[in-house]
Amino acid sequence: MAESLKNWYVIRAIGGQENKVKTYIENEITRLGLSDYVDQVIVPTEKVIQIRNGKKIHKERVYFPGYIMIQANLSGELPHVIQSVTGVIGFLGAKKGGDPVPMRNYEVNRMLGKVDELSIQTDNISIPFIIGETVKVVDGPFNGFDGTIEKINEEKRKLEVMVKIFGRKTPLELSYMQVEKIA
Repeated sequence: MAESLKNWYVIRAIGGQENKVKTYIENEITRLGLSDYVDQVIVPTEKVIQIRNGKKIHKERVYFPGYIMIQANLSGELPHVIQSVTGVIGFLGAKKGGDPVPMRNYEVNRMLGKVDELSIQTDNISIPFIIGETVKVVDGPFNGFDGTIEKINEEKRKLEVMVKIFGRKTPLELSYMQVEKIA
């Protein structure tokens, strides 16, 4: 199969089930022996670090919810096979009853570049704290003290927490991992 005939297409899928639908598509293509027509099926994801109960949790989040990218030569029965897979809504850009529309090269490069960039970049951290919130220090010499968040430094991932020590308010610079929210 000539490489030039394979274009990128976007498949609309049921939101939240992208990985499951991707597996169904791959299994169906393999079962029917159509692997020569399909290069790859991708669910664009990004790595996100969340902080829960003072612990870092690495998660992978779908970057384009409800969409799957496929590089294939959609000829013959392949479009019908893909559309008949459980969880597939249809191809993006296809007119009702019309042929699927391939993505433009710059769109593909931008999306794949973004996916590559997101897989490398792991500093995308969601900040679970807000200014004025009361937190408890759980690590360091001031363990057990309660304080109020005065400033948030996203670059350094530090919080300035105002803690009462011996009846006096004292500012402490603490990392996100050294404090936890008071429920």
